[in-house]
Amino acid sequence: MKRLGELWMRILVLSDSHKHIANIIEAINNEPSAEIVYFLGDGTYEMEEAREIFFNPKMFILVRGNCDFINTVPLCDIRNVDSCKIYASHGAVENVKLSFATIKNEARKNECNIALFGHTHQKYYSYEDGLHLFNPGSIKEGYYGIIDIVENGVMCFHKNLWDIK
Repeated sequence: MKRLGELWMRILVLSDSHKHIANIIEAINNEPSAEIVYFLGDGTYEMEEAREIFFNPKMFILVRGNCDFINTVPLCDIRNVDSCKIYASHGAVENVKLSFATIKNEARKNECNIALFGHTHQKYYSYEDGLHLFNPGSIKEGYYGIIDIVENGVMCFHKNLWDIK
């Protein structure tokens, strides 16, 4: 893989674990250089358990999915991360199974250049008009995502737990 420049930050993106905590732990262990772990819902209870194991030095950002019942976890998160602004949601509220229009509009309305979502269990990536739209796939099925913020931009790519070894 060709690098765009010096790596500034690596972000691990997980979604849809549906009680498969071992896969969450394995993905985190596979990516020791990731400073931030995003979890995009449907398994926040397992993610809370995993967060206790890896509490330091990683930062964990969780959003609630349609199968999560932990009301203290927000439905979406919008924040600046290094040189990027990230919109993160499970995707159910934005109806991503039908269309990406709402999630794109929400991200753009909030001046984000990355929009993260899960819900579909399908890996997805597109870049259009300055917006990276990224679904890591389901960690239950072994899929997760990496975002590298590099000197010259952003790189998003997918990984599979079982392809790494």
